[in-house]
Amino acid sequence: MDNKKQKLRSVVFYKDYFEHFYTKQRQKVKDKIIWTFDLIEELQRVPDTYLKHLENTNGLYEIRIQTGSDIFRIFCFFDHGQLVVLANGFQKKTQKTPRKEIERALRIKEEYYNEKEQNKNP
Repeated sequence: MDNKKQKLRSVVFYKDYFEHFYTKQRQKVKDKIIWTFDLIEELQRVPDTYLKHLENTNGLYEIRIQTGSDIFRIFCFFDHGQLVVLANGFQKKTQKTPRKEIERALRIKEEYYNEKEQNKNP
C-alpha cells in the first residue's frame, strides 16, 4: 500500500508572485515552506499556527512559517474549497502585518478572479 497521504487540497502558484519571494529564501526556509504546504494539503483541519484567516478581509488567509527567530507570511485564498492559491510572501519583522502586503494580496486575489472570469467568457 502507498504510504503517501491522501491530498485533501492542492497548493498552487498563481503567476510568479509567490515564486519571487520563494527563490530569495535560504534552503532551510524553503524546506519549511514546502513542509507547511504538505501539511495544508494533507490535514483535514490545519492548525491556526500554520494557516489562519485574516480578519476583515474577504477570504484572505496567511500561511505562517517560522524557522528560528525568522517569521514569514504567505498570503493565499481558496478557490472551490480545495485549491489553495498562493499570492505574495514576505518576512515579518513587526508584530502587525503590514497593510501594504495585505493590500497587495487582495489585488492579486482580485486579478486571479477577474482573469478566471474572462477565461470563462471569451
